[in-house]
Amino acid sequence: QVQLVESGGGLVQAGGSLRLSCVASGRTFSRNAMAWFRQAPGKERRFVGTIRWSDETTYYADSVKGRFTISRDNAKNTVYLQMSSLKPEDSAVYYCAAASHNGTLYYTSSASYDYWGQGTEVTVSS
Repeated sequence: QVQLVESGGGLVQAGGSLRLSCVASGRTFSRNAMAWFRQAPGKERRFVGTIRWSDETTYYADSVKGRFTISRDNAKNTVYLQMSSLKPEDSAVYYCAAASHNGTLYYTSSASYDYWGQGTEVTVSS
């Protein structure tokens, strides 16, 4: 059974930092795209960023570009989201996602991902 488990969420003041982790089990994702999405209360789930497996380059939503960094450790089957200069509008439940295909594009649609974690909540106070 494939599982993605996020951790690292919590309450932080505006301007602060958090690092989210997503550990996969049940299969490896070393040759699959992985991504982070987020969903604020009453809003749709939105793309945050993704990392390609082929060269580990990343692509981000404009709203987080320059503040968030995605990385992966294939040996640990883990993907990270380092968040800095946090703003109240970053408050949301953050979800890790993994694709089952081996595509090498930057996938920004949730439909491109087959496995999802349960989410970890991030609250940024002003």
